[in-house]
Amino acid sequence: MQNELISDQLNLEIVSTIAAGGMGVVYEALQHGVGDFRKVVALKLIREEYSAIDEFKDNFMGEAKLVADLIHTNIVQTYHLGEMSGQYFMTMEFINGINLEEFIDLHIKNHRYIPADLAVFIVSRICRGLSYAHQKCDRNGQLLGIVHRDVNPRNIMIAREGDVKLTDFGIAKALDLMYNEEGHTVVGKDAYLSPEQARREVTDSRADLFACGIVLAELLMLYNIFDAEDSDPTATRDNICSLEIPDFSEYREDGAIDERLNEILLRSLAKDKSERYDTASEMLEALEKYIYSEGYGPTNEKLAAYLSGFEELAG
Repeated sequence: MQNELISDQLNLEIVSTIAAGGMGVVYEALQHGVGDFRKVVALKLIREEYSAIDEFKDNFMGEAKLVADLIHTNIVQTYHLGEMSGQYFMTMEFINGINLEEFIDLHIKNHRYIPADLAVFIVSRICRGLSYAHQKCDRNGQLLGIVHRDVNPRNIMIAREGDVKLTDFGIAKALDLMYNEEGHTVVGKDAYLSPEQARREVTDSRADLFACGIVLAELLMLYNIFDAEDSDPTATRDNICSLEIPDFSEYREDGAIDERLNEILLRSLAKDKSERYDTASEMLEALEKYIYSEGYGPTNEKLAAYLSGFEELAG
């Protein structure tokens, strides 16, 4: 289907391409209404050749249905799911900012560490969003059992205003909305899997907390400790299952990883899920106590000012 047809149907004006992958494209678009009403949205669609494949179509529709009622400041909101001539698309909240992978790359290129308090703050906001999603119930009060299963830097956005938002629930599992059968396939990006995902076991919400631990460690050290040479997927999964977790306090020469932060990292990265935080709320509490125990700490505004200033410095 031509993108112009989607634009005509929803009064959408495509502005630019945000991201393009093998199976789909995300655009920045303007949604027009009466009286010169305009709203910036993200338009996500499956490429035509994949819209006809039931697995991809079901995953796409499942994501839209799942996140439709996930309304939280730390989760990218979905507004509409549509279909025209067999091609499926959704409109979503547009985030004016960068993803966490780009944020990390900026620091690598400029040979600068991310301040530890901001790294902790970013992951604490993701834990807030996950806590909400993990506890979400359906209209009958039944727990949906949502597990994101793909928490990684590309799926975490930092808005220019300092908001941190989790996106892409495309491979999430939930009650009656699970299209990737656990026990047979590896679900998620190799370098951000939990040990149980890497072993093709059934997951629960603690798998997402392991991924949060990986992201926090990467923010603090600017590399993923599990990523094997040449990003070999088998070796990377083996590392996740067997690599001894280091004493992180020895990895920052500036001493930014103290014993309390090291303990948070070690607990979130425990191979045995029973030794991790029980819930995202518990991990959130540990992270917030770390940054706020002495009073005023990082805020959205502080992160926004840091991002703006750092980008100007980086050119």
